[in-house]
Amino acid sequence: MTQEPVQLRTPIGDEVFKLRAGDHVELSGIVYTARDEAHLRMREQGIPFDPKGAVIYHCGPLVKNNRILAAGPTTSARMNELSGFLLDKGVRGLIGKGGMGATVREQLRGRGVYFAFTGGCAALASSHMTLKGVFFEDLGMAEAIWVIALDRLPLIVGIDSHGDDIFESVRRHAGEVFQEYCRKAGRT
Repeated sequence: MTQEPVQLRTPIGDEVFKLRAGDHVELSGIVYTARDEAHLRMREQGIPFDPKGAVIYHCGPLVKNNRILAAGPTTSARMNELSGFLLDKGVRGLIGKGGMGATVREQLRGRGVYFAFTGGCAALASSHMTLKGVFFEDLGMAEAIWVIALDRLPLIVGIDSHGDDIFESVRRHAGEVFQEYCRKAGRT
């Protein structure tokens, strides 16, 4: 793990392969918000932006007067079955909270990373953002794809391109601790 944040800029290239789970990153450049409905629309109608090296932020921001007031992450696992086609098209990064499933972890292998952003920090996120545009506005504020310029948004690499996953490591460790507790308590 790195001590100082890695400065990363979109579109992301091969530098993503140097990142390891647990690394601190400050991401700058353009990202695209997308939740469930936006993923479904892109799968059916096509991706309205160049996906090569792009980063998708699992977020439904609060936007008013062309400003982002709050932009906290949504639970990424909701997009487990909807992310593969984006990675196939060249998307290199996903941002959200709570991690993603084993299928996405394998889909990221050799192709990209999942960045974790802490839930409950929507105002912090928006302080690093400038609104640049929108696609699929008819889906409504939360489901539209918002084009956002980031200025050093602080993130943690949750799943790296080598298959390492901090969320799975924590789940595994918690299970081991629980099993040991049960064994000592005579409950196995």
